[in-house]
Amino acid sequence: MKIVILAGGSGSRLWPMSRSDIPKQFCRLTSEKTMLEETLDRFKDYPADKKFIATTASLAEKVKEILPDFPLENIIIEPERRDTAPAMGFNALKLSLLDPDEPMAFIPSDHYIARVDDFLKSIATAEEVIKQTGKLLDIAIFPTEPNTALGYTKIGQLLEEKNGVKFYEFLGHTEKPDFKTAQKYLKSGNYLWHANYYMWTPRKFLEAYEKYTPQTFTILQAIKEELQGKNRPEKIRELYGQMEKISIDYAITEKIDPKDMLIIKGEFGWKDIGTWDTLHENLLSQADERRNLTKGECLNLDTSGSLIYGRRGKIIATIGVDDLVIVDTDNALLVCPKARAQEVKEIIKELKKKDEKYI
Repeated sequence: MKIVILAGGSGSRLWPMSRSDIPKQFCRLTSEKTMLEETLDRFKDYPADKKFIATTASLAEKVKEILPDFPLENIIIEPERRDTAPAMGFNALKLSLLDPDEPMAFIPSDHYIARVDDFLKSIATAEEVIKQTGKLLDIAIFPTEPNTALGYTKIGQLLEEKNGVKFYEFLGHTEKPDFKTAQKYLKSGNYLWHANYYMWTPRKFLEAYEKYTPQTFTILQAIKEELQGKNRPEKIRELYGQMEKISIDYAITEKIDPKDMLIIKGEFGWKDIGTWDTLHENLLSQADERRNLTKGECLNLDTSGSLIYGRRGKIIATIGVDDLVIVDTDNALLVCPKARAQEVKEIIKELKKKDEKYI
């Protein structure tokens, strides 16, 4: 199976550390390594020719800087940031030119995985099941709260347990429901968080594009002809920019015939590192006795339950505060209640109106 690590996203809810030119996958959030490096490390035992990194033209140099030894020919550069449907279609197209029938797995680079061995077992077993059934595989996670920032996958019966990995019937997908709907899904017990680990063959991915988003497929076919012909970068950019800017969840997953898809219940300690409060929750084992998670130079008096990220050469001192997020960078400082960390995206919206140099 080919592994395609997705490293082209933005991560705006982790502002001010995550920026447009240095998004969260290039930040050191959970360890002394970037999240991209941590993701690649999980596949350290895979052959080098089976590992790919997908990113955008604007971030390609950053990938090369962080991973100077990674094979350049295995960095797939999308012409621009245009959401996941164009991006994944482009990547499936590129890999189809190598081998259209070898399974591939899309791997996000911004997730926390507690039990890597169990995670890798899920990926390896998924490859076996794809070869046996020809179906799209995805991983979903048992939800713990009504999170409106994630998609929800409805599952049916347990169809098979193989190597300790459970495969469920897929009954539909809803992307980012409102809070009341998310509450209903949580109570029902048969909805899981969609974790975005799409696994299929390049040929099958492209067939799904042809069926469910034909306009995008037509453009992908034109790009294929260009790649196999004159291979003009400017023409490929022009074609890529004509694709609808939409996520694969809306373009395909919500429309796909349930019989063509199976769901793995991910049981390996997964978290989506999307917000500061989630990051704090995931790294509590690294917190002090008062549940403060700190980086940089900090002095905390009578302070508890807070995430405080500073930098060298500048101390952050707190007195008598609880459950705050404080993140200090060279040109921006964020202070907010941890319970409102989801609202950081609203700051980005306001900054776009006022001064984009801080984004």
